Order: sequence, then C-alpha cells, then structure tokens
Amino acid sequence: MAKLLRELKGVGEKTEKLFQKIGITTTDDLLHYYPRNYDSYEAPEEIGSLKENSVVSVRGTVTAGVYVNRIRNLQVISVTVADTTGRLPVVWFNAPYLKNTLKKGSCFIFRGKISRKKGHLEMEHPEIFTPAAYEEILHSMQPIYGLTAGLTNKLIIKLMHQILDEQSLQTEFLPDEIKEFYHLADDNYAISTVHFPGNMQELLAARKRLVFDEFLLFILAVQILKGKTEEAPNAFPMKPVWTTEQVMEGLPYHLTKAQLNAWHEIERDLCGHTLMSRLVQGDVGSGKTILAFLAMILTVENGYQAALMVPTEVLANQHFEAFTKLMEEQEISSCHPVLLTGSTTQKEKRRIYGEIASGEANVVIGTHALIQEKVVYENLGLVITDEQHRFGVKQREALTTRGNAPHVLVMSATPIPRTLAIIVYGDLDISIIDELPAMRLPIKNCVVGTSYRPKAYSFIERQVREGRQAYVICPMVEESEGADGENVTDYTARLREIFPSDITIGMLHGKMKPKEKNGIMEQFARGEIQVLVSTTVVEVGVNVPNATVMMVENAERFGLAQLHQLRGRVGRGAYQSYCIFMQGNEEEETSRRLEILNKSNDGFFIAGEDLKLRGPGDLFGIRQSGQLEFRIGDIYQDSDILKAASDAAGGILDLDRELDLPQHEKLKERLNAYMKYDLENLGL
Repeated sequence: MAKLLRELKGVGEKTEKLFQKIGITTTDDLLHYYPRNYDSYEAPEEIGSLKENSVVSVRGTVTAGVYVNRIRNLQVISVTVADTTGRLPVVWFNAPYLKNTLKKGSCFIFRGKISRKKGHLEMEHPEIFTPAAYEEILHSMQPIYGLTAGLTNKLIIKLMHQILDEQSLQTEFLPDEIKEFYHLADDNYAISTVHFPGNMQELLAARKRLVFDEFLLFILAVQILKGKTEEAPNAFPMKPVWTTEQVMEGLPYHLTKAQLNAWHEIERDLCGHTLMSRLVQGDVGSGKTILAFLAMILTVENGYQAALMVPTEVLANQHFEAFTKLMEEQEISSCHPVLLTGSTTQKEKRRIYGEIASGEANVVIGTHALIQEKVVYENLGLVITDEQHRFGVKQREALTTRGNAPHVLVMSATPIPRTLAIIVYGDLDISIIDELPAMRLPIKNCVVGTSYRPKAYSFIERQVREGRQAYVICPMVEESEGADGENVTDYTARLREIFPSDITIGMLHGKMKPKEKNGIMEQFARGEIQVLVSTTVVEVGVNVPNATVMMVENAERFGLAQLHQLRGRVGRGAYQSYCIFMQGNEEEETSRRLEILNKSNDGFFIAGEDLKLRGPGDLFGIRQSGQLEFRIGDIYQDSDILKAASDAAGGILDLDRELDLPQHEKLKERLNAYMKYDLENLGL
C-alpha cells in the first residue's frame, strides 16, 4: 500500500518539496521513478589501454601532490596517477575536500569518463574509492536517477532500499497464460530488479516486463475509450457546404492529392452518424493548417462553434492572423474568430467569455486558456488540437455543452511508422498527408564536424546580410558539471563576440518565464532578432518563413525524429533553406544515423529508418520527442514489445470486453487505477 513520502525515514519537509518538483509524492511514485541509466563497476583497466569517450575504472598511484587552479567560478583540482602501463591526469571541479585525501604515493580506484584535452587523454571528475571499498561493489550495477538541485543519487538509492524492504508484495495482475506466452518476469521481481539489477540479463528481463505492462495498460485504456466514443451519438450533425469549396478554389495554390484525401475523410466524419475522433498525421510543412481551417468553416456554417488549441501563444497569434486574413480575402462573413491566450488581459477575457457563451464568437483560437472552467461554450461542435495537447476524455468532458461531446481532430507533425501509429493512436482514425506542396523548395542538408564551425558562421552571416534569419540549437541551457555539449548561455555570449555588433543575437530556453519566451519569439518573428540561439523549445509552434538556416550543435545528442522536427522550422517561405547538423563526436554509428537526415527530408522515411537502426535492444537510446512520454517504454526502441502488448490486449478484449472473468479481476483493478491517474500524464 502506497504511503506519503514524508513517512519515510530521512524525508523532511524540505526533501519532500524537492521530490514534489519531479512529481513524486508517494512511495509508489518513487518505486516507479525508474533509473535513467546504470553504472557498471567492472575490473579496473590498464592506463595504457584507455580509449577516448569510454567510462572506465583505473587503479592508480598518485605520483605528485595536488595542483589547485581556478577557472572562472570553478576550483579545479588535478593530480597525475600512474600504473605500470602509463600515466593519467585526473581533474575534479569544486571538490576542495580531496586536497587532504590525495597524498603522494596513495593508491585509489578512479572511475570516470576518459576525454581528450590538448592531445592527451585525461579523466574528468571521477568517483574515487579505496581498493577495499571498490572490491565490495565490483561487478555490480548501480542505478543513476534523474535529479533536481538538492537531491542526490545516494538519497534516492537509500529510500528505494527502505521502500523495497518495508513494502509488502504487490498482487500479480497479469494472467499466468500471458506471462508464460510472452516470457515475462513476475511483477515484484521486475520492480525491485529494475532498481537493483545483479547483471544486464536480469535488468533486461525486468525492463521487458515493466515496458510490457505500461504498453498493455495504455492500449487497453485507449481501446476502452474508443469504444465509448464510438457509442456516443453525433450531437452535431453537419452537411457539406459550398463555402469550403469556394475557399479551396480561391487559394493561391492547389491542395495536394494527400491533402484532398485527408479533407474528404474529415468532411465525411463530421457529416456522419458518430462523433469524429481523427488524427491527421503529416510531415512538417505538409499543409495541415488549411485542413483545420476548412473543418472550422464547415462547423460554423452548420451553426456550431469550433475551437483550435495550440501549444504556444506565438503560434496561436499566427493562426489567428492567418485565419482572419483568409476570411477577409474570401469575403466570408459567417466566421467570428476570437483569440484567447494566457496574455489576454482580464478585461478582454471577460468580453471574450461573454461572446463565447452567447455564441457570437464561433471560432476560438488559443492555448490551454480556451479549455479553462471560466470558458463556457454555447454549442461547441469541433475541437482541433495540436499533438502537444493530446485531447483526451477529460478535456472532451470539459468542453461538453449541454451533455453533448464535440468532434475531435488531432494534428500531428511527428511522423510515426504506420504500424506503430495504429497501435499508439488506437482511439483515433488516422489520415496521413505523405506529400509536400509543390511550391516548397527542398531543404539542403549537411552533416559536418566541429572544424566546419567557422565556415558555418560565415554562411549564417551571409544569409543574414541577404535579409534572412537563422536558428542555432544547443542541447543544454547552461554549463553542466561532467556533461559534454554546447549550452545556450555560453554559446550566445560567444556568438555576440564573433558576429559583428549590428547582427542581433537572441537567446531562448525552457527555463525562461512564458512571457519572456513569447517576447523573444515575437521579436524573432518580426525580424528584430537575426540569429536565435535556443534549446529544442523551438521545435514546436514557431512559424518564421524568413528563417532559412537551422544549425544544430551536438546533433548526436538528439533523436532523428526530433532533429527532423527542428529542421521543419526552416523551409517555410519562398527562400532556399539549409540545415547544418554539427556532429560533436566522430563515432561511426553517429555518422550513420545523421546520414539518414542528410539523404532525406521525408519524416516518415526517417522514422522508419530510425526504427531499423536503433532496434529494440537500444536500452538507453535517445528518447524521441513527441507527446507520448511513457515512464520506461519508448515506442521506437521497444517496438517489438509494443506489438506484443497490442496482440495481448486484443486477445484479452476479444475474450472478455468488460474484464469480468475471474482471471482478469486484478488486471481490471490495475487498469482502473491506471485510467484514473496515469492516462492524465499521457494527456488522455
């Protein structure tokens, strides 16, 4: 039985608040806070055989006294250690206590990452053990958890042991025949072993069970929700209208065949007998927005309201302006759009709330603000949502007017191979836009090493001089101890020194306040910032047609799907666009992955190739971006387990749709709990 975290020994009010920051309030939450990686403590290696970028242990004798230096705000402590095969410089940052430990002639085991500095190998910020202490953990696997400032790995390990020692065993919820058929470990074994595995084989068995559970519960929940949606009558029946044909004819371009197919599927759903629950999956730049606009026009012309919800205020503004412009150009007077975001003033909000409640405002475009309790719709017939806000049963209920649930259309720019999409989006019908408009110029790509950086800067400057703009993406916000990779803060300062002072360089990252982020993005959209240095916060909800260069530092640190999303920020206007993937290491596997992006701009092809290349065995692969962030499973690297869980879910529901059979009693209990709490985290 789960209890509050503060009931554990060693958790006071301050520690409890730190855990709350990462979403942990109960012992059950902590048990399901899985390690993000593991340290494997193997036998020490000889210094003479060390390789760059490897994480190893070495047994060495300190050859001279400690050398203390200061670089910026860091105190750097360095020593040289040696064995019979060679010598190795070892450095630590801000660890003054080591000055009294590292005496000349003393012998320790050092474990850390080997890097190359000024042509020589060195070990940075390693753990340090006496030979006797290391002997105790030799060949063990120690968990590494994601932390927030103030929490330590040591504390989490201690609390995890406490919970596992005290907690009574959970009741197994999977039927025996499923466990046997899919070769799955017991529930309790999996949960304790994933935190403290004896070896890699044990870890893989534990992880397989936990991933299977997560996917199975998700798929069962999705199928049950789909059943409820299919049973719901269409309270907003519609008929095709001439206005949508007029809009398509009046556009300065022709819709692609794929766009037309998707539109006809949407129109058929809206005019059908049951509620629409449809996903339009199209690559970046494939033209999903015009389909959303057509669906809103059809809804309004049939006498109902339509709402379009997007993840950022900048994008909400852009959609509002584009929709308003389209209505003016096409002389359509039936649509009365309003814009509703977090930045809308209280006075404006009160006016807009009144217009929505009376039905005067029949198109509402905005962020999450449009589904707050204060917003009461007169007769909301259609909700369109961006993939970042996967529209679930709770939101659908929130927007129910007079007991009638609206039609739902989900727009997604994350290309998922169809075989996986059918499973993951099991509650939605799927339309795929798999071709780009003819007027789009293909983006030119290149994958380069860091030595190319000066040339890249010159190229960006030339583009800026021609009136264009550029993005530079870094994997981190600020310098992080022990982590390699470019960071936005230092990189921005560096670029401001390198580029001429008349080129304005802006900075954007997730730690900024929403108002500050919106301000920066609006400046970039207006052309007041020429080069924007950012983390991946720009991957969603930014449309700046004048931006023609996307340069990604440490491209090896991102998933291919995420890199493709980032690339989609350029190539949105009439100008030739370019994407530069800067590779921070020269490993062959990294080059092979990035070469896929170099060869193709097709997101569906890239997703499929990424799936083949990564494979289900990539235990700690780079997680793909997208809205479905499972706790431990990843639909790409665990695609085999996903398919197995889908088969199992299908078999269970075919046999016992209501889960009333005795062998499904515990599964039903677990599923009900999952649908109450976990689905909300996945946005369902």
